[in-house]
Amino acid sequence: MSKNMNIRALHPDEVASYIDALADVLIDCVEGGASVSFMLPIARATAVRFWADVAQGVTRGERILLVAEDADGKVLGTVQLIVAQPENQPHRADVAKMLVRRDARRQGIAARLMEALDDFARQAGKSVLVLDTVTGGDAERLYRRTGWQCAGGVPNYALMPDGGLCGTTFFHKQLR
Repeated sequence: MSKNMNIRALHPDEVASYIDALADVLIDCVEGGASVSFMLPIARATAVRFWADVAQGVTRGERILLVAEDADGKVLGTVQLIVAQPENQPHRADVAKMLVRRDARRQGIAARLMEALDDFARQAGKSVLVLDTVTGGDAERLYRRTGWQCAGGVPNYALMPDGGLCGTTFFHKQLR
């Protein structure tokens, strides 16, 4: 695990300055085969537009955006907590876009991001977290190891970046 890594939530005033770095991470992950809502080839403009939308959500207080940075400030990974929920679900948040650069994997970054995410969720008053991931993928194993409970799966739910179908497994975590 990288000792010189910092995980933090981006402040609304600084998130726009991270769009290019976050686009780099997204493009790297999609090009590596991650099924995270984007298809190949992913255009840089598409990735930048996605992160610009996320930045607006952070500014509006709808999302908490975490980044893992190395000692030089390079973004190695990211994850989001979507805290804006319907009126009858103020205690719930969705986890979205857990992404770690391919050249930074197997260093515990994703596990540390998820641990930090739990802390930020608690601070935001959230007690139930939900997420979905590709069935049978590395992320599914990560979530099981970090205390998430499987709620079930749906075959052929989404497409991989190359167009092949993949199943999706849904998870939840109770924080209280």
